[in-house]
Amino acid sequence: MKVGLFFGSFNPMHMGHLLLARYWLNETDLQQIWFVVSPQNPHKAAESLASIEHRLAMARLSVAEEPACQVSDVELHLPLPSYTIQTLHFLRSAYPQMRWVILLGADTAASLPTWREGERLLREWSIWVYPRRGTSWEDIPEGPFMRKFPEAPRIDLSANQIRAYIGAGKSIRYLVPPAVERYIYEKRLYAS
Repeated sequence: MKVGLFFGSFNPMHMGHLLLARYWLNETDLQQIWFVVSPQNPHKAAESLASIEHRLAMARLSVAEEPACQVSDVELHLPLPSYTIQTLHFLRSAYPQMRWVILLGADTAASLPTWREGERLLREWSIWVYPRRGTSWEDIPEGPFMRKFPEAPRIDLSANQIRAYIGAGKSIRYLVPPAVERYIYEKRLYAS
């Protein structure tokens, strides 16, 4: 089985993540998408993160009705901080029958050489890149299994923007799945 790994904080998961997952499932030979919820991205500050339990719950609510998508908490069971290379080695060992593809936004892919064992990631792993505002395709490092998808939808929506709307008392309807919107308000997440 060929599985796309969509890593992120998902703080919160939003419609942009889901629209990209649908694109990959419709337009490529991926059979599943696993949303890997990172406890703490070593490149991001922790203070704006909802708890891992809330982020996992919101991600699960987001994909509850999509059988081709699942949420993985694998990084909760690995040493912190979470490094993608460690997670990939664990998954390759735990699921040797799977063929893995890493799904990255162009902005994230451009930073791959700065990641722990980033050059190894580029050499050994299938990486598929979707467009992001502010990053040119020329910024993406080359690798033997790197594929660029300029035709993938460019979703200019971010979790930062959603959190800012909540903090300002603005609506997030249509930006996140309805179940996630209800969860955020019930749990009073991201409100100042």
